[in-house]
Amino acid sequence: MTEIEEFKKYGHQLIDWIADYYENIEQFPVKSQAVPREIYNTISEKAPDDSESFDDVLKDFEDKILKGITHWQHPSFFAYFNANTSFPSILGELLTSAIGAQCMIWETSPAAAELEEKVCNWLRDACGLPAHWHGVIQDTASTATLVALLMAREKHSDFMINKAGFTGNEKFAFYCSAEAHSSIEKDVKIAGFGSESLRKIPVDEQYAMKPEMLERQIEKDMADGFTPLCVISAVGTTGSLAFDPVHEIGRICRRLGLFHHVDAAYAGNAAILPEFKWLTDGLDLADTYVFNPHKWMFTNFDCSLFYTADKGLLIRTFEILPEYLKTDHDNEVNNYRDWGIQLGRRFRALKLWFVLRSFGLEGIRKRFREHVRLANYFVEQILLDGRFELLAPVKLNLVCFWYKPHGDHSIDELNDLNKTIEKRINDTGKAYITHTKLEGRYTLRIVTGQTNVSQCHVDDFLRLLKETVDEMESGK
Repeated sequence: MTEIEEFKKYGHQLIDWIADYYENIEQFPVKSQAVPREIYNTISEKAPDDSESFDDVLKDFEDKILKGITHWQHPSFFAYFNANTSFPSILGELLTSAIGAQCMIWETSPAAAELEEKVCNWLRDACGLPAHWHGVIQDTASTATLVALLMAREKHSDFMINKAGFTGNEKFAFYCSAEAHSSIEKDVKIAGFGSESLRKIPVDEQYAMKPEMLERQIEKDMADGFTPLCVISAVGTTGSLAFDPVHEIGRICRRLGLFHHVDAAYAGNAAILPEFKWLTDGLDLADTYVFNPHKWMFTNFDCSLFYTADKGLLIRTFEILPEYLKTDHDNEVNNYRDWGIQLGRRFRALKLWFVLRSFGLEGIRKRFREHVRLANYFVEQILLDGRFELLAPVKLNLVCFWYKPHGDHSIDELNDLNKTIEKRINDTGKAYITHTKLEGRYTLRIVTGQTNVSQCHVDDFLRLLKETVDEMESGK
């Protein structure tokens, strides 16, 4: 059998395997039940010297690897924020892998650069983002935020830090809410500013940044000899999906001369719905913005859309032009290696194009609306039960709640009860949920955003939740 014939045989076999996997995915425990080192200890200590058959490799995948997989595409995956895929995205990713293009510059694959520009424009317009913004696909929102911080640094220094490095006399300050994603602090450290330069601004009763506290902190830093450099606003925090007042924050940044980056990693997807256009309020005052189609828009990880109001600033921050990368078309095209950190780039636009073409904007909107409806339905049901309490506003499809039985209980007691609920549910393998802490309260959180989640999966989870609580109350 030739290599091509063998590839055809096993390629067809894998497509059948994937189809069967999705047909039977609900038979798997949502969260892997593996214990630490269980998978590691089943894998041979050394790489094989001789080739092994694909049949043997696939059998080991099924017997050894699959038990250590948490099934993010299971319809009862309610944890974290989703990392969704879909059949059009899988097929697009298959072609991307097959082509194997390294899309660092236009010339290394013109279609990759031009399709990336086009799909970024499509979603800019579909989401109602400022028409003058330019987009590029990054791998994750964490990378996009790091890019924004470096842009802010170079704008302030007139690109001298890029050229000469830090002098050691800089005292920069950065700002985000106390509920902002941990990647911001990580990015501040990676960029060399130090975690002590990050100010975490207090939040209001809806867990959104208080703009008056932000302004007060900026003014204090100025008086103390610091240079306030950048504010990172959250359009949907990770813990509770809180929405910072982007417009007010933008006005403060404009007036005081700070760079303004907006992180809408998950919630930004919902801007495609006309009824959620409020998500884009104030973006005309932002410098950069990111949201992730790989979270909710049915597109394989990784695919993060990063937009900037100043393409020139972005390029000057990252451009480098060695002789071996110069081409005759550099002044006519987008060479995306200069639009971010990585020189080497995957053809991420292809799978996103497949998704947008296959679902259509209306198809995506229809599923998003159903996901939001399911979250509201879940809220209605737990409030009718009377033993649960909402701990944060439900504005999209994340529900933050906890079990609060009648009677007097300390926060520590309630926290222990809710931690037990989470563990018992996840140990069943029937659903997967995660938690956060809101004002010291152990908060259960579910996201109804998995591509194929439906009413029956939410009903099944409601039954599981109530049965778990009933058993705990009866002492089981």
